[in-house]
Amino acid sequence: MDEPIISVRNLKVSFEMATGEVEVLKGVDFNIGKASTIALVGESGSGKSVTAQAIMGILPSTARITSGEIIFRDPQSGSITEISALSQDDPALRKIRGGKISIIFQEPMVALSPLHTIGDQISEALFLHQQTGRSEGLSRTEAMLDLVGFPDPSRALRTYPFELSGGLRQRAMIAMALVCRPALLIADEPTTALDVTVQAQILNLIRDLQHDLKMALLLITHDLGVVANMAEELVVMYHGKVVESGSAKDLFENPRHPYLSALFKAVPRFGMDKDDRLVPVRPIDQKLGAHFQRKPAIKSQSNTLLKVNGLSKRFTIRSEGLLSKAPSSNIQAVDDVSFEIAQGECLGLVGESGCGKTTLSKMLMRALLPDSGKIQYRGPDGPIDILSLEGNDLMAMRKKMQLIFQDPFSSLSPRMTVFDIVREPFVIHNEGDLQAQRDLVQELMQLVGLDPRFLNRYPHSFSGGQRQRISIARALALQPELLICDEPVSALDVSIQAQVLNLLKDLKNELGLTYLFISHNLAVIDYIADRIAVMHRGRIVEIAPRSELFSNPTHPYTQSLLHAVPHPDITRPLDFKAINALGGNDPKRWPAVFRFEVGENAKWIDLGNQHHVRAHAT
Repeated sequence: MDEPIISVRNLKVSFEMATGEVEVLKGVDFNIGKASTIALVGESGSGKSVTAQAIMGILPSTARITSGEIIFRDPQSGSITEISALSQDDPALRKIRGGKISIIFQEPMVALSPLHTIGDQISEALFLHQQTGRSEGLSRTEAMLDLVGFPDPSRALRTYPFELSGGLRQRAMIAMALVCRPALLIADEPTTALDVTVQAQILNLIRDLQHDLKMALLLITHDLGVVANMAEELVVMYHGKVVESGSAKDLFENPRHPYLSALFKAVPRFGMDKDDRLVPVRPIDQKLGAHFQRKPAIKSQSNTLLKVNGLSKRFTIRSEGLLSKAPSSNIQAVDDVSFEIAQGECLGLVGESGCGKTTLSKMLMRALLPDSGKIQYRGPDGPIDILSLEGNDLMAMRKKMQLIFQDPFSSLSPRMTVFDIVREPFVIHNEGDLQAQRDLVQELMQLVGLDPRFLNRYPHSFSGGQRQRISIARALALQPELLICDEPVSALDVSIQAQVLNLLKDLKNELGLTYLFISHNLAVIDYIADRIAVMHRGRIVEIAPRSELFSNPTHPYTQSLLHAVPHPDITRPLDFKAINALGGNDPKRWPAVFRFEVGENAKWIDLGNQHHVRAHAT
C-alpha cells in the first residue's frame, strides 16, 4: 500500500487569548492518500479550518502547535518534510506552500486582490515556484483558465475580480491553486457562497481536474450533500477532536457517533411530510409570552395579504469612469413580476444570485421605488397602495412588514448591546416607556430561545445562529403581519440552520405570521414554504404549491435547480450530464417555448392545481 502524502498525527494547536491559552485542536489524527478525496466535516468552531491552516503552514500569529506532527511526502521526489517543525517563512515550507500544496478559500471576493488582474494573480504563483518567463507564464495561465471553464481565457487575463460573477471568481481561485499542479488541493468550503447550479459546475470541475492531475483533495465543508457527492472518506470533527472517521459509504449508511447521527437529522431533505421536523444538534427552548400572541385576523372578503402586479425595476450602470463619454448600460433587475401571498402563508422565492430577489424585497419594503407596477397590502378599510404612502402613513405601514437580513454579522451594529438592538424599533416608533420596552425585549428574547440575562452583551459575543435569532427578535418587536426573510439561514451551519428554521416555522403557527421566504436552497424552501415561485433574471418563470412544483417541475430552469441540489444520500449522486443537458441558467439553451426577451410581456400557462409556468402559448 502506498504511503500517504499527508499524515496528521496527534496534532494539538492552542491560541493565545487575553484570558489565557485556549486549545482548539485536541489531538487530531488522519491520513490523506495519493489522488484520494477526504472530507473534513463539522460545524463552525470544530477546528476544520485551523487543521487546514496548520497543513499549509499559515496559522495566525496567536496560534502555535503544542504537540503532534504533520508529515508531507512528495509523490514526485519522494522527499519527506515535517511541516509542523518549520517556521512559516522557512524556504522549505514556502516551496511546498502553493507549489505542492494549494488551498481554495471560502470567499473568493476576499481572497482575490481587487487591485490586480486575474492574469497577474494566477501567474504570480508560477513565477514564485517555477523557473518560468513572463510570456510562458501568461500562456500557461491562459491554458489553466481555459481548463477551469472560462468562456474567454485571453480576455480573462486582463479582467479584475469585481468584473466577474461569483462562480467565475471561484473558478479563478481554482486556477490559481492548480496552476503549479500541486499534489494536494485543500478546498475550504469552496461552494458555500455559490448558487446550486454554479455549485454543481464547480464540483464537477474539481472532480475532473483531480482526475486529470492525479491530485489528492482535502474537502472542508459542513454540507453533507456535497460530501456525499465528492468524498471517499470522512473525518468528522467536534470541538477540536476527531469523533468518527471511515469510508463515506460506511458513515452515511451507518453513522455510529451520536454527533454525526445528529447532523444527518438536522439536514432538510426533499419529500419530508408537512408535520416532519428537523432535529437540531442543540434544540432551543422558546417561550411564548403574554404580549406576543396570535392577532385576530382582519375580516375581509379576500384572504390575500399582499398583492404584487407588474413590478419592474431597471438600473443604469456606467460602462467606464465618471468622466467618460462612453454610453451607459441598463440592467433589468426586476421584470414584470406579479404574485399574491395569502394571510398565514409562506411563499418561497427561489433563484440564483443576481436574479432580482433582494431588489424585489427592497421594493416591497419601499427601500426602492419601482419603475412600474403596483404593490397592494390588505388593510381594515380595503387595499392599501404601498407605493403611494408618505410620511406617517408610510411609518405605520412599516410596522406591518419587517425584514430579516441574510448576514447576521453585518446586520447587527457592533456598537450596540443586544438590549439596544432589539429595543430600537420601539424607540423609532415611540412605543411604551423604558420599563415597558425592557419587559417587551425580555419577552422577545424568550420568544426566540435566548436567555434575557445576555441583554447587556454585544453581538460579537454570540454565535452566528444566536445573532440570527437576535435579528428575528428585532423583526418581531412591532408584531408585524408579514416577514420578508432574505436568505436568513444561508450563512449558518446545518444544525444552527435547523434551529432557526424550526423557530420560524413555530412562530408562523403561534403568531399567525405570513412569510416571503427568499433562498437559493431548494431543500430549505421545501421544508418551510407552502407555495414556491421560481425567479430567473428578474422575472418569475414558474409558481406552484410546494408538492406540485417538486413532483412536476415544468420550466427547464426549475428542472435544472432541482437536478443541481446535492442530496445528503450517497445513493443519489448528482447527474452532471443531466444538469448540463437541461441548459441550467442559460436561456439560449432552453426550448424555444420558454425563451423571452427583456421587456416582453409575460404569458402564463395554467397547468392546473394552482401551477403556472411562463411560456409561449402553443
